[in-house]
Amino acid sequence: MPVKLPMIPSIALFYSALLAFGYAVPATAAAPVEGNYFSTGAGAHYLERAKGDIVTVPLRGNINVLMGSGANIVVLSGSEGKFLVDAGIKPSKDKLQAALSKIGSSPLKYVVNTHWHWDHTDGNEWMNAAGVTIIAQINTLKHLSETTHVDDWNWTFAPVADGARPTILVENEREFAFAGDTIKVEHFGPGHTDGDVVVYFEKADVMALGDAFWNGNYPFIDNEDGGSVNSAIAFANKAIERTTDKTILVPGHGQVGNRAQLIEFRDMLVAVRDKVAALKSQGKSLEEVIAAKPTAAFDDKWGRFVIGPEFFTKLVYEGL
Repeated sequence: MPVKLPMIPSIALFYSALLAFGYAVPATAAAPVEGNYFSTGAGAHYLERAKGDIVTVPLRGNINVLMGSGANIVVLSGSEGKFLVDAGIKPSKDKLQAALSKIGSSPLKYVVNTHWHWDHTDGNEWMNAAGVTIIAQINTLKHLSETTHVDDWNWTFAPVADGARPTILVENEREFAFAGDTIKVEHFGPGHTDGDVVVYFEKADVMALGDAFWNGNYPFIDNEDGGSVNSAIAFANKAIERTTDKTILVPGHGQVGNRAQLIEFRDMLVAVRDKVAALKSQGKSLEEVIAAKPTAAFDDKWGRFVIGPEFFTKLVYEGL
């Protein structure tokens, strides 16, 4: 069964909850309806999870993963500072600062946004105020700089503040030397958005994939902002080519994984894509395809997080 997300019973209480977490409700936002991102969608799950503790998972080469603030956050720590992958969400600021301090006393220096989505970028503003330089693919800057409505979330995101926008931009690839490691930030083309990047720590042999990899969970695919199931598969294939069985892979959501689990994720995408494409080619409507349960073989494992089987089928169908 999909995880049941917390529901906020009225529009007034919904906005009060957002304001309590320190958010200004965008003037462009549509009136909340059942199913929107912050009332019953993924955003509600991440806000609820932010009430808990940050979990620190040590990897290797002075790299840790922080879990519990939106997406997974990767931290390379050295004497000159900390290099992060993804910024989490603002309600976790104090807990993140405490967790980062336990890793080491060096200051925050850089954060890479693996793409534009809120659970990966909402912490940009406070991190920038703390001295962080934000790195991202050029399409991520585009989405953060404009009003962006996502139909699948029933929500409109206002442009982020100037201080929350990336200033070091990646078109296809950029390389950084930091804390004794070489860090490659690579854009393989569109993935689940048009601005996905992977971040590879060469010496440690650790790759952070953002939402190009959800380990054991159906992923969100942002069809409206340059993603599709086919591009998500192509992106995963390129990541598989860049890794070995020894590479540690950090997903945007889920537990730290490996190449075999990334291959399993790619194979799941291909199998569901092929089933949905076959049904769609027969002229079946979205409702008919959902009723045919093309994800049934995978639901018990993959359908228990924020993207349930029917929603995932919809994302695949609409991206073909």
